Amino acid sequence: MSTNITEDDIDDLVPESHISLREPPSEKNDCIEYLLDLIVDSGRVDDRERALEALLAREEETTTGVGMGIGIPHAKTDAVSRPSVAFTRSDEGIDFGSMDDEPAKLLFMILVPESGAEDHLEILSSLSRALMHEEVRDDLYAAETPADVQVALKEAVA
Repeated sequence: MSTNITEDDIDDLVPESHISLREPPSEKNDCIEYLLDLIVDSGRVDDRERALEALLAREEETTTGVGMGIGIPHAKTDAVSRPSVAFTRSDEGIDFGSMDDEPAKLLFMILVPESGAEDHLEILSSLSRALMHEEVRDDLYAAETPADVQVALKEAVA
């Protein structure tokens, strides 16, 4: 991967099967499992329980609620075969313990293999930078299909 996520990376990292526009569970841990299952269902997770343990352990270390209505649970684990991102959004918002005390409404999960430290940081920083822009967040809220979400993400990283 290059030093930045490109439009071409989005289709591989966030295939439409990793995007859900249905209301996720309202509890943080249930929402994490909901996002994880999007990646599990695509066949990229070798061990769901180990992946879940890694995600929940990361949550114990520090909040993944980054503010501005965004939550990005993430982990490095050998339970996943390649870098993967899942997305959902919540009308109600979910308490991810963010610094600004706002509930997370845009939720991304990042899972990368244990050996993928650089990929992990690259995906996290590219996503965080993109989501700083209000128009990107607005496009994600307005998306009507998984393809719309991909378009918003591609425009954000272009």
